[in-house]
Amino acid sequence: MFELEWTDEARQAYILLKADTAQIKRYKAVRKTIKSLAKNPRHPSLQTHEYVSLKGPNGEKAFEAYAEQRTPAAYRVFWYYGPSRGIITILAITSHP
Repeated sequence: MFELEWTDEARQAYILLKADTAQIKRYKAVRKTIKSLAKNPRHPSLQTHEYVSLKGPNGEKAFEAYAEQRTPAAYRVFWYYGPSRGIITILAITSHP
């Protein structure tokens, strides 16, 4: 399993999503995605792939994992490996750009 770290932006987005009762289904999907990332970031259900328009703070490759599919403005979780071995940093939680 990977340890998770969060950027301030990602943590704030997660907290706001959790607090919005109209978004409970979306929050649960994002929560499930984050749990799956910690267990296996390459799990097929996440459809993880590199996201070239975004980088970590030190130029790390960023990845996109699906929280929702076939949904208008489907949510995604953006992340990268690091800052050290065994850690994944959640960069952002947002609707598909």
